[in-house]
Amino acid sequence: MEGSTSAARPGGIVSVMAMAGIVASLMQTLVVPLVGELPGLLHTTASNASWVITATLLAGAVTTPVTGRLGDLYGKRRMMLLCSVPLIAGCAVCAVADSLTPMIIGRGLQGMGMGMIPLGISALRDLLPPERLGPSIALLSSSMGIGGALGLPLAAAVAEYASWRALFWGVAVLSVLVAVLIRLLVPATPARAAGRIDVAGVLGLGAGLVCLLLGVSKGADWGWSSGTTLGLLAAAPVVLLLWGWWELHVKDPLVDLRVTARRQVLLTNLASIVVGFSMYAQALIVMQILQLPAATGYGLGQSMLAAGLWMAPSGLVMMAVSPLGARLSAAHGPKVTLISGSLVMALGYGSSMALLGSAWGMLIVTCVCSAGVGLAYGAMPALIMSAVPRSETAAANGFNTLMRSIGTTVSAAVVGVVLSQMTVRLAGHVLPSEDGFRAGMLIGCAAALVAAAVTLALPTRMSTPATGRDVPAEPVTTAKP
Repeated sequence: MEGSTSAARPGGIVSVMAMAGIVASLMQTLVVPLVGELPGLLHTTASNASWVITATLLAGAVTTPVTGRLGDLYGKRRMMLLCSVPLIAGCAVCAVADSLTPMIIGRGLQGMGMGMIPLGISALRDLLPPERLGPSIALLSSSMGIGGALGLPLAAAVAEYASWRALFWGVAVLSVLVAVLIRLLVPATPARAAGRIDVAGVLGLGAGLVCLLLGVSKGADWGWSSGTTLGLLAAAPVVLLLWGWWELHVKDPLVDLRVTARRQVLLTNLASIVVGFSMYAQALIVMQILQLPAATGYGLGQSMLAAGLWMAPSGLVMMAVSPLGARLSAAHGPKVTLISGSLVMALGYGSSMALLGSAWGMLIVTCVCSAGVGLAYGAMPALIMSAVPRSETAAANGFNTLMRSIGTTVSAAVVGVVLSQMTVRLAGHVLPSEDGFRAGMLIGCAAALVAAAVTLALPTRMSTPATGRDVPAEPVTTAKP
């Protein structure tokens, strides 16, 4: 069991945790600039090359709840260090890969490192004084979006002006640095939970998530009416229902569904799915509008690097609003912050109806949407941790992160279907139409409004980590010794 210590400075702990979150979230956008070149680089087809992105998604979704539970059982810092191992190894494998299989393996290993983010968020509850907890949670939670936004122009620049392998070696060095800083500057955290890992629960959740996310993410490639897609989507609810039955009856569940079913936790997780959906819609659409040729009449003709630079300020905005969100949560509660963030996202999407015609307009849209995401993402862990016992903070945050991932995956599928159905033909190429992009943005706006509506149903009276009180909104009766 790890022991706790108070020798480290809170500022150093938060800085290291935020850096870890940014580096881990870089994995989401690391290969985006290479998507068009991957078939040639890996000697494969475009359809097969898409597994380079899918592998990271699946590995992260399956392992994040597991690493969260292990963090509660064996200490969160210890598990953060263990998460850095596949992260570093994955970068190295990708850097030397010359075919599809090792690249997929490397990207899967990188996805396993994503569990570092919810582990870091939950560790703050053990390591920081109450007055520093709210702002620090907001910053670290926002780091997921910050890394994704800043990673795009960085990756585009390296891919354009240096070897693509340097991209992976560079992130490998950053990952090693993060691991060293965690070891040196982050105190050991106590193991809050008792029991053992639920192996059957791990396998059941993994199988259900693979069926769901694989069916959703690959449905467009395989065909939504194909036997494989329909079979996976039909199997997912069956497997997940069986997994839920098992979790309710096993002594040491991977996810305590009785705690997850509490009103505050359940509604926060539902809001997280919808916020994740809304967040990803604009990222998919704006990047395409910026890069489509001006000859379409609505494309802005930017290079990949230029498009990434236009989107980079959104990550800085997310970082800037995180302390504002923490102050709002401290004054009025995280429920207000989550509602505010959702409404700001809706405002950003709504403004796109008048701003699609210029790069500056796209900059405004992405910054406003990212401000809303920063507020919303910062409030979610506060809502979760104020409603679960200390023994389950890492597992609960890992499950919440999974909910966001499900939202982004479904968003990619839905927006992809909309853009594939609303097209125009230019110089022999079929491209998404302006009406398709507008429809996608309106869907993102609607999702943000749904998130606000779900949040309205949260309990009015609740505690928050920013207050230093661990009294949940509903009585905790299932905490394990």
